[in-house]
Amino acid sequence: MDLFEQAEARKPEGPAVQTVSAFTRRVGEQLAGLGRVSVEGEVSQSTLAQSGHMYFNLKDSSAQLSCIAWRNTVQRLNLVVNPGDQLILHGKVDVYPGRGTYSLIVERVERQGLGALLAKLEKLKADLKAKGWFDRKRPIPSLPRMIGVVTSRDTAGWQDFQKTHAQRWPDFPLRLSHARVQGKGSAELVAGAIDRLVASGVDLICVIRGGGSLEDLWTFNELAVAEAVYRCPVPVISGVGHESDTTLIDYVADHRAHTPTDAALVAVPERAAFLDSLERAHEHLSRAFGRTWDQRAEALERLASRPVLRDAKNLLVLPMDRLQGLRTRLIHGAGRSIQTKVEVLTTLSTRLAKCDPALKLEQGRSRLETLGPQLEGALDQVFESRQQRLELVTRGLKALSPLAVLDRGYSITRDAENRALRSAENVQPGATIETILASGRLRSVVETSAEGTEDEGVA
Repeated sequence: MDLFEQAEARKPEGPAVQTVSAFTRRVGEQLAGLGRVSVEGEVSQSTLAQSGHMYFNLKDSSAQLSCIAWRNTVQRLNLVVNPGDQLILHGKVDVYPGRGTYSLIVERVERQGLGALLAKLEKLKADLKAKGWFDRKRPIPSLPRMIGVVTSRDTAGWQDFQKTHAQRWPDFPLRLSHARVQGKGSAELVAGAIDRLVASGVDLICVIRGGGSLEDLWTFNELAVAEAVYRCPVPVISGVGHESDTTLIDYVADHRAHTPTDAALVAVPERAAFLDSLERAHEHLSRAFGRTWDQRAEALERLASRPVLRDAKNLLVLPMDRLQGLRTRLIHGAGRSIQTKVEVLTTLSTRLAKCDPALKLEQGRSRLETLGPQLEGALDQVFESRQQRLELVTRGLKALSPLAVLDRGYSITRDAENRALRSAENVQPGATIETILASGRLRSVVETSAEGTEDEGVA
């Protein structure tokens, strides 16, 4: 047997040996073949990395599964998970070769049980806050005429409220509106109890219940109870559970009391303190009345000591003195005014005499008699001067007049359009022309026309 045959004889029987990478890759391919899976369980721990990816474990009573939600999935689902949340996760299984582990890559999340209820509550709380239901906080009346209480008559919370009521003011009016505060349909019963108290005319309503689990207190997280509290026309105090418990109506109510006992402390006035405040108010009012009485008595005494009140005639003394003073001032003032007016009148009379129309007329007549001869002489001179100029201009015009030229034997010839003819070439044979002489006019027809010199025309 050669060496090759010996080696073949030593080969172990069983599956072929694989590398870790190859085996891990094969496992990954097998898990990928599962496709989309859905797994239900409870969150045991949760970590949100700086990268935005979320890592958490899902467990049940005997196993746990590593889960990963990539950043885009966290943002798309607005995903928040906490230990104890009951979830149904939908996704695919993937293998991480570096650690040799497998994880569920989460693509969709469904909440179950209490976790789903809490998610629903948070959404309802956000919606009501956006509507402004948490912003209204009306003052609690210090002395209401009637306090209404909504609770079950069989609960310890109602017993605690009554105990505190008996300690503070046993006879203070209360009105219980009984309603079941736990279980299916209890939210509608509590809302109806609130509406009944509103119809009965109470001034203040307390909604109370003793402590319990979140499921026990869930009635006060229902929208029906929150709506009844918000539409209530009188202030509402919520006193549900213990100090650490918080329900939806704690936000909607006008005042949140930590317990039913605390609600009674806020709602029910303390009789001793009220009587003490009445006593203090009585003392304060008595002292104020006494001070006012003393002040009014002193004022009356001061008024009684005045002369005008002892004798009514004293009321006329000052007015009479003032009237006499005004009369004296009026007389003196009138005299001075008349004297001033007389002086002004004298001055105006003198000025008016100087402006007498007869005097002005006489002055004008004298001046006219003086200026008349002067005006006549000036006019004669102007007339003579203008007449001499007229004669010179007349002689000049006569010298330049065409009629004077005609008297010396010349004539003027015009064509049919009354234009003076200066050249024979301006007239055509057969044209009618007019000749103006010193005495009379001639109309003739041109037979011939010829140009010539001035001497030829004269010949």
